[in-house]
Amino acid sequence: MSDPLGVFAPDLFRGRTVLVTGGGRGIGREIALAFARLGADCIIASRNPENLGPTERDIVALGRRCLSRPTNIRDAASVDALVSESIATFGKVDFLINNAGGQFPARPQDITDNGWRAVIDLNLNGTWNVISRVGKHMLERGFGSIVNIVHVYSYARGAPDFAHSGAARAGVVNLSKSLAYHWARHGITVNAIAPGTISTAGVREEEFAASDKPDIEAQIVREIPAQRLGEVGETAAMCVYLCSDAARYINGADLVVDGGISLGNWIPIHDPV
Repeated sequence: MSDPLGVFAPDLFRGRTVLVTGGGRGIGREIALAFARLGADCIIASRNPENLGPTERDIVALGRRCLSRPTNIRDAASVDALVSESIATFGKVDFLINNAGGQFPARPQDITDNGWRAVIDLNLNGTWNVISRVGKHMLERGFGSIVNIVHVYSYARGAPDFAHSGAARAGVVNLSKSLAYHWARHGITVNAIAPGTISTAGVREEEFAASDKPDIEAQIVREIPAQRLGEVGETAAMCVYLCSDAARYINGADLVVDGGISLGNWIPIHDPV
C-alpha cells in the first residue's frame, strides 16, 4: 500500500502546534508522528506514562519540540494542568486531536454499572473535559481545528459488542456538530472521524483476544469490502487533512474511514445469547 501521508507538503504545519490525547501508542502515536513529520510541534498525553517516552523521542528525532504529560482526561484538574502547561510551553494550541478513549467488548447484560460509567466517563466526559478547555483558548485566538476520533459503532446500526462505547461516542458525534455550529464564526472547525477496525496491538490484545472465536480477525477481514484492516496512517492522514487549509470549510462533519465495513455484515466478537 502506498504511503497515505506522502501526498502532504513536508512543511505543511511548520509553526503550528498540535495536542494529541492518547498520543503514546496506536492510532494516537501515528497521528502525533504524522504532524511532526509535517513540521508541527507536538503535545502528547496518555494515562500510561510508559507509552509517552518512545513517542516523544521519535518526535524529537524528527527535529520537532514535544511536550509529553501523563494525563487522566476524566479528571478535570489533570486536564487543566495539561492545557496550562501546553500554552505556557508553546504559547498556543492550533490543533486538537481527541483520540484518548477505551472500551471492552461485552454483551450488554454483562456490563456492570461500574463498567458502564467508566467507559462513558472516559469517552464522553473525558472528551468534553479536553475540548471545553482547549476550545476556550482557540476562541480567544480566533483559530483552531478540532478532530474527535469516534468509531463506526457511533451510528444508526448500533454497537453490538460495545453498547457503552457506542452510546458515548454517539454523544461525541453530536457534541462535535453542536460545537461546530457555535464556533465556526470564530475560525474554529470541529469534525469527527469514525475509523473502522484498525490494525493495532490494542485491537488484537483487548478486543480480538476476548472473542471465543479462534479466527475472529480472519472472519472480520472477510466481511470488510476492502478485504483488510485499516492502517493507522490512514486515520492519521484524515486528521492531517481536516487540520489543513484545504479543509477550512469542512465543519460539523463526521467522516467514516472503514474500508466499507459499515455497508456490509458485521461479525460480532461475542455472539448474542
